Amino acid sequence: MLGKATLLEAIAGTNRGLLATEQEKQAILVAIANLEDVNPTPSPFEATDLLNGNWRLLYTTSKALLNIDNLPLYKLGQIYQCIRVETNRIYNIAETYSLPLFEGLVSVAAKFEPVSRRRINVKFERSIIGLQRLIGYTSPESFIQQIEVGKKLTAIDFPLNSDKQQGWLDITYIDNNLRIGRGNEGSIFVLTKVNRSSSMSSCDH
Repeated sequence: MLGKATLLEAIAGTNRGLLATEQEKQAILVAIANLEDVNPTPSPFEATDLLNGNWRLLYTTSKALLNIDNLPLYKLGQIYQCIRVETNRIYNIAETYSLPLFEGLVSVAAKFEPVSRRRINVKFERSIIGLQRLIGYTSPESFIQQIEVGKKLTAIDFPLNSDKQQGWLDITYIDNNLRIGRGNEGSIFVLTKVNRSSSMSSCDH
């Protein structure tokens, strides 16, 4: 699809938005809007096979995510959003890196509820921050498995007040390998689907 290729070309080299100029941001917004106009899946929650799985962030305007790159000594690595339709859960996972053996992880677990054809309400429930080697982190998939079986993690691990920590997300485009979302704070997210069975190494920056 031409519109899809145009968007991917526009975001290439922006390092998920960290390096995007104002001119590039405007071009990306136009490419996103053009693609949203031809969304092949207007009711994403009826296409759970598309929505379910692990997604890697390609581009965002979210300051909350991009500001992780400003942490002292740390740089932002890959960011994943993993959706588990069967349990109505979302896991946001941001990898960070600095010196060898000091790669970090910032993660938030949330519960979601579909409220329209394309919108979900999200309630954030748990935050986990720590070193990948102490957590035993090798991939988003293995990390989520640890959480779901209730394994105690060697990390800063604390509950969030879901009544206060909540928002919504519109899924404005989704196909078999690309998803676009718009959040309640005006942020835009462009993600690509990754194979859940693949070894998504935390060293792949």
